[in-house]
Amino acid sequence: MFATLGARTIAGVGNIGQFGRFCWQTMGVCLRGCWSHKTYPLIWTQMHIIGVRSVPVVMITGAFVGMTLAVQAYDQLAEMGFEERLGYLINVSVVKELGPVLAAVMLAGRVGGALTAELGTMNVTEQIDAVRSIGTDPISYLVAPRVLACLFLMPFLIIYANLLGILGGYFVGVVQFGINSWAYWNFSASGVELWDVAVGIIKGFFFGGAIAVISCYKGFTCKEGAQGVGRACTEAFVASFISILALDFILVVVFKAIYSTFWPFKSLIG
Repeated sequence: MFATLGARTIAGVGNIGQFGRFCWQTMGVCLRGCWSHKTYPLIWTQMHIIGVRSVPVVMITGAFVGMTLAVQAYDQLAEMGFEERLGYLINVSVVKELGPVLAAVMLAGRVGGALTAELGTMNVTEQIDAVRSIGTDPISYLVAPRVLACLFLMPFLIIYANLLGILGGYFVGVVQFGINSWAYWNFSASGVELWDVAVGIIKGFFFGGAIAVISCYKGFTCKEGAQGVGRACTEAFVASFISILALDFILVVVFKAIYSTFWPFKSLIG
């Protein structure tokens, strides 16, 4: 039992070290790739695959989240006579948490699995070794464009999710439940600050980077065969989902501390 536990511990530490090395190499290559014109065509291609094709899914997710929140919260607010504050509740919930997290989860499911499957298949069929054999760094050619595309486009996808969530809540609250339109937007504007929107956008950079790096790493290190690629896709999604939740908690604590430091009176009221 102790030998098995020790072997698994050593293997786990080795995997963590290998992943850390992969992250360090990816970060260096991405920094250099931002200044290299040769990388731009690869980035544009990945932006279309990763970002543009993900817009419909993210927008539908945001719209249904806003509508569901409106349906669930209306009765509780109406009992207290605060139904006109429905816009405040929906906008704060969507912009601060649900929009960024659910957009990242959808990107992890749609894009993360595709990245892992694509790179995993290239790894199994030795295409990555072929790229390396011709003197090209596979991380620079395969990983950096995908990571940069996720970093640049995740904030925009979060903005789309927030916008559709707000409009979905407006549709249900105003059209279905008959809430005054002016009151909906007035309470929405009073409840959501520019800080809340900025925090959600900043979260997008961390979420997008985590999804791309984890997915590419799992693709580069997957085992041979179709079963190995399938297992790598599953592990990539699970690891991405857990990292999204962990990063969200850490960023919430950090940004709340920053907000409390510079605007202590507002944070005390909130």
